[in-house]
Amino acid sequence: MSINLALILTVLTLISGVVVAINKFVWSKQKDPAAKAFAGRETLVEYSRSFFPVLLFVLIIRSFIFEPFRIPSGSMEPTLIDGDFIFVKKYSYGLRLPVTETKIIETGSPKRGDVMVFRYPPDPSINYIKRVVGLPGDTVVYDRHRLTINGVEVPLQQAEDATRASPRFRETLDDREHDIYVWSPDFSQKDGIYTVPEGHFFVLGDNRDRSKDSRYIGMIPEENLVGEAVRIWMHMDGLSMPRWERIGTKIQ
Repeated sequence: MSINLALILTVLTLISGVVVAINKFVWSKQKDPAAKAFAGRETLVEYSRSFFPVLLFVLIIRSFIFEPFRIPSGSMEPTLIDGDFIFVKKYSYGLRLPVTETKIIETGSPKRGDVMVFRYPPDPSINYIKRVVGLPGDTVVYDRHRLTINGVEVPLQQAEDATRASPRFRETLDDREHDIYVWSPDFSQKDGIYTVPEGHFFVLGDNRDRSKDSRYIGMIPEENLVGEAVRIWMHMDGLSMPRWERIGTKIQ
């Protein structure tokens, strides 16, 4: 069973806020000492006063500005690796209410090349991270690791530091360059022609042969978007030492 942190944070903020408000407008005005003092009231008020501003601040930051995520797999290698902790810019694709995820303000939309966090369509409680390749209305052809978008082939060349153990290729989506892994250059899974419907996006993992993306789970609806991954703030895998060189890296 997954834990809905947004729901928990929202409920705690509401409860503490209600207690502070009741104390200010009702309890503090009571003149009868017996009415004021029941077991635990003062403790409840003090805790609420202490935690409410902190909870409200965290809720606003997490819901509308930045939210931290941990990369749980290698599907976005070499850009992101298992153990990376990243910041996701929540306001890139619209401001949404916590819990309900209802968009209240339009601030922008995904662009080709963005690394995007979204809620997994079959189970919205799970967050996925992939790279945006196709926008609404695009026709995407995926053929032996080569991408063609609306009839234009996406530039792809072998990276200078490519080895057999690290088969890197440099891909350019619009003006955004990034590295991908191609393990089987002469063969790729799920080749085909994909037409992106309105209100949806076609996404791929940078580890092209080892990613469960739009080739398998279909197009990502706009209402499932969470935000744009922008920077790595920590890398830690288990009990090993942090990889300091990854901290602060901008996500390309």
